[in-house]
Amino acid sequence: MSPANTLQQLQTEWVTPENFRRYGQVIFASNDGKTYDTEDVVLNLQNGIPRFYIMRLQRRGRKFDKITRHMQCTQCLGSLSGKDWLIAVCPPDNSIDEPALEEIAAFRIPGNCFIKLEVGTWHAGPYFEHEFVDFYNLELSDTNVMDHFTHDFVKSHQLEFEMV
Repeated sequence: MSPANTLQQLQTEWVTPENFRRYGQVIFASNDGKTYDTEDVVLNLQNGIPRFYIMRLQRRGRKFDKITRHMQCTQCLGSLSGKDWLIAVCPPDNSIDEPALEEIAAFRIPGNCFIKLEVGTWHAGPYFEHEFVDFYNLELSDTNVMDHFTHDFVKSHQLEFEMV
C-alpha cells in the first residue's frame, strides 16, 4: 500500500508584467503603429520550424501533479474568447533536473493577454473551470515530441498541487 499524496495549495495571483518577469513576458494589446520596444515579445524559435496553432482543451480543473519545460524554444499561450485561465510556473534553471518546490508560483491569466514562457521555464497548465477553452499556442513543430521534459511530483514527493 502506497502512502497518500499530500495536496499543497498554491495561491494564485493576477499576472502582471512585473510579477511574471522571472518566467517570461505578459503581453497586452497595444495601439496599431506602436514601434518595437522592450514590451514586445522576444522569441526563441531558431531551433526548428515554428508552429502556431489553436488547441482546444476540455475542463482541466485546478489540480496538477506534473510540470513540464521546453529547453529548445520559448512558448506563447493565450486563450480565445476572453476566458481567464490558470498556470503554475517555476523559473528556469538548466543546472537541475527538477523544479525547486519553494519557487513554484501560480497565476491567473486574463483572457485579454497572452504569456510567453522563457526557454526552460517549468509550467503546469493551462488549467480552468470552463467546459472548454481554445488556446493559441506558438512553439516549435516538434516541441511536444523532442523537447518535452516532465517532472512527476507524485513519484518524487508524493505531492499534488491545487491552484486556489
